[in-house]
Amino acid sequence: MANLGDRFKTGDSCVASGSYVFDGYTSEPSTPQPTQEERVIPLERGRVFPPIRSTNRGAYWKLQRLQ
Repeated sequence: MANLGDRFKTGDSCVASGSYVFDGYTSEPSTPQPTQEERVIPLERGRVFPPIRSTNRGAYWKLQRLQ
């Protein structure tokens, strides 16, 4: 079970359905930032955390709300 604030990265399997917020890239540099639409994603348990499509880069995702 995941707790609010837990951090995951692109490629990890989602352990708890919820809302996840972008929390940085997995590699430098930290720019450009993702689009507004990409900053918060809903994800269901068992799905894989996605990359940021607009930059084609791996990302860290932080759980902000459980479903």
